Amino acid sequence: MSERPAAADPSHLVIACHPEPHSFTMAVANTYCEAVEACGHRAEFRDLYRMQFDPVLKASERPGAPGFSVAPDVAAELALLADAAVIVLVYPIWFGTPPAMLKGYVERVLGSGMTYRAIRGGEGTPLVAGKQLLSITSSGTTSQWLEEKGAWLSLRNVFDHYLRDAFALASDEHLHFSAIVEGLAERFVNENLEDVRQQARKTCSRVRRRYPTHRLE
Repeated sequence: MSERPAAADPSHLVIACHPEPHSFTMAVANTYCEAVEACGHRAEFRDLYRMQFDPVLKASERPGAPGFSVAPDVAAELALLADAAVIVLVYPIWFGTPPAMLKGYVERVLGSGMTYRAIRGGEGTPLVAGKQLLSITSSGTTSQWLEEKGAWLSLRNVFDHYLRDAFALASDEHLHFSAIVEGLAERFVNENLEDVRQQARKTCSRVRRRYPTHRLE
């Protein structure tokens, strides 16, 4: 099989959200990008804090609003989104939910132009519908504590499953790392990052089945 140009390879839009550039979250995002590129895919890495992404939805950006318009920064993200086969959200769980900046990205970018009627109908948009959603998260507390407080089930329902259904996504897989605190042993961190690599390879394999003509190594 002849190789396709690199630009034709499946793209993973990796959206990372953490204020500390040397955090576990950012290590996860970088590791995922490296792993998918090793599989012959492309990774578009969006570091929201270093980009200084503006999470505040403007009145003119509200779907159905008079004079609706798409801001230049949102238009740039939409172009990357349109080219992506996989949307990867990498973030810490704060107070049981994603960081506000990531929620703003969902409102301004993923939800750009979508009315509540379209969301309720699960129609999605050509830019988003049918894409895979993968969330990779971390928490300082344990998974057991999150489950006991109902936070884990709530996050899965009101964020993962909601996004899947509202935007007509193909899947909403979630990989979580718990008890991520300062001073972690290097061995523990490396074991977790290996789990990220395995997840990346699995995701690439799933994309390979959907896009069998793309160049894959």
